[in-house]
Amino acid sequence: MTPSKATFLALVAVQTAHSVEECLGRLWDVFPPARFVTGLISEDRRFGFIVFNVALISFGIWCFFWPVLRRWSSAIAFMSFWVVIELINGMGHSVWSVQAAGYTPGVITASLLLILAFGIGLGA
Repeated sequence: MTPSKATFLALVAVQTAHSVEECLGRLWDVFPPARFVTGLISEDRRFGFIVFNVALISFGIWCFFWPVLRRWSSAIAFMSFWVVIELINGMGHSVWSVQAAGYTPGVITASLLLILAFGIGLGA
């Protein structure tokens, strides 16, 4: 497995841990965009959060095992999509925590997402 493939798999794994951290911190209760998105899925925002994140992680696993691992011509586009999402995710959590002057749900794993996304973006 090439380093970029391994880094991408690590990114999806850390996204899984990130989703768990956000769930434990009840992100849907404290972050208005999460409240909005989860509300589109279900009136029970916790359930909506779980559905959204299971779908996201499943998509990441699919991206790894099909386009990335099988070297589809679209693999770079899928990886680039994930890099952009995780850079926004990681930076967003960091800015939010600075503004809150403390811990916000997801900020611990967000730093790992940033590192891995930069690694993929730089061709790791």
